[in-house]
Amino acid sequence: MNRTTIQEAPASASSFDDRPERAALRVLGAISFAHFLNDMMQSLIVAIYPLLKGGFHLSFTQIGAISLTYQVCASLLQPLVGVFTDRHPQAHALSAGMGCTLLGIVLLATAPDYQTLLLAAALVGTGSAIFHPESSRVARLASGGRHGFAQSIYQLGGTGGSAMGPLLAAWIILPHGRRSLAWFAPAALLAIAVLWRVGRWHRERHLTGPGAAQRRTASNPVGRARAAGAVAVLLLLVFSKYFYLASITSYYSFYLIERFHVSVRSAQLLLFVFLAAAALGTLVGGPLGDRIGRKHVIWISVLGVAPFTLALPYVGLGWTVGLSFVIGLILSSAFPAILVFAQELLPGKVGAVAGLFFGFAFGMGGIGAAVLGALADRYGIEFVYRLCAFLPLLGVCAALLPAVERRAARSVR
Repeated sequence: MNRTTIQEAPASASSFDDRPERAALRVLGAISFAHFLNDMMQSLIVAIYPLLKGGFHLSFTQIGAISLTYQVCASLLQPLVGVFTDRHPQAHALSAGMGCTLLGIVLLATAPDYQTLLLAAALVGTGSAIFHPESSRVARLASGGRHGFAQSIYQLGGTGGSAMGPLLAAWIILPHGRRSLAWFAPAALLAIAVLWRVGRWHRERHLTGPGAAQRRTASNPVGRARAAGAVAVLLLLVFSKYFYLASITSYYSFYLIERFHVSVRSAQLLLFVFLAAAALGTLVGGPLGDRIGRKHVIWISVLGVAPFTLALPYVGLGWTVGLSFVIGLILSSAFPAILVFAQELLPGKVGAVAGLFFGFAFGMGGIGAAVLGALADRYGIEFVYRLCAFLPLLGVCAALLPAVERRAARSVR
C-alpha cells in the first residue's frame, strides 16, 4: 500500500517533471523566476521616485511615506501570514499574493493624487507580505537539504528583479511616463500562472503526500531561551543592513544628482550597478554559508562592509560607483545566511521565520526611508550618507550567535 502511494506521487505532481529531484530543481527555478517578476514590479515604485517627486510636487518626507506605507503593510502582515500558513498551509496563496501586486501596479500607473499612490503602495506591500514567506517555504522544500543554496537561488530572483527596476524606469517609464507602468501587468499575469503550477506541486508533494505531518515537526538545536537571544541578534543585524540599504535604494539617485550633478537617467543606471552587485552577493552568500558556516558569512558580510560605507561619503563619482558595487556585493550576502540560520534555530516554523525576517527587513526599510527622508529634508542628503555609514559596525554582534552547525554535526555523530 505504501509502495503504491510513493510511486503514484510523482505522476500526480508532474506539473514540472516526473522525477522528484528534477521536479524540485524546476520548482526552485520557477519560484526564483516568480521572485524576479515580483520584486521587479515592486522595485518600480522606488525607481520612479524622481518622476513622482516632480509630477506630484512631493517632499522627501512624502517620498519616504510612500516607502513606509509599502514596507509597513508588508512587514506587519508577513509574520501573520507565515504563522497562519505554518498551521494551515495554503497551496495557492502565492497566486493570490501576486494578484494583489497586479492591482497595486495598475493603480500606481493611474493614480490621480498622492493618497491613491499610498493605496497602490499598500496593495503592493500586501502582495509582498503573502509572497515572501510562502515562496521561502517552497524554496526550502525544494532544496534537497542544501538550504543555503536554495535560499540564494530563490533570493537571486528577488535581487535580480530589484536591479531591473532602475533600468526599466530609465528605458521605458521615464520616456513614456508613469502610465507605462501598466505595461507590466502581463508580467504579473505570467507570475500568477507560474505560481499556480508551483502551488499544485506544493499541494501534491508536501501537503497531501506521505509524511506531510512529520515534516512539520523538529527539535530545537540550542534550547528556546538561547534561540530567542540568537534571533534577537539576527534581527539587530537585519536592522543595520536594511536601514543602510534604505539610504541607497530610496535616495542614492538623489545623492548622485545633488552631489555630482548627473542626469536622472544616469543616476538610475548607476543605481543598477549597486543592485546588480547585490544580486551577485545574494547568489554567493547561501552556498558559502553551506560550505564555511552561516555564522562566518554573517560576520564577514555585515561587519566587513563597514570600511567601505565609512569611505563612501568622502570620495568622488568614480570611487562612489566602485564602492557602491563592493558594498552591494558584500552586504547582500548576509540575508540568505541569516534566514537559514534562523530557520535552523526554530525548526518546524519555516513560514513564521520567513515572515518575521522578511517582514522585519521590509519594516526597517520603510522606517529607514521615512526617517532618512525627514533627515534629508532638514540636514541634506549628504548628511544621511555620513550618518548611515556607521550602521554596519553593529555587525560585531554576530560574535554572540551560537555555533548551530557544530551542534548539528555532534548530534549526527
